[in-house]
Amino acid sequence: MRQEAETARVPSAVVAASGLVGGYGVARWTKRRELGGAVLAVAGAAAARQWRARAGGPAAGALTAAYVAGFAGSHPLAKKVGAWPSVLGVAGAVALASWALADRKA
Repeated sequence: MRQEAETARVPSAVVAASGLVGGYGVARWTKRRELGGAVLAVAGAAAARQWRARAGGPAAGALTAAYVAGFAGSHPLAKKVGAWPSVLGVAGAVALASWALADRKA
């Protein structure tokens, strides 16, 4: 229970952005996409749990959809602007949405 209280202090915007950036970084540096996917999934689940607790089910659903869309959308965007700018851009957008819908109220 103590661990939950400590992790709850990390804003969900940070958790979500870290999942997107960290997932890409792990996949790129290890050359193992499944490891990057695991980072992405764990961080996404943690963020979704925070979103539900802080903003309710509908907002959590919308933010989860934004997280998944950010991941998927970063791939075609990377062809236009490059991989890291794409990942950082979608991570920033998801973090901003997360802050606006969930973290700002906390």
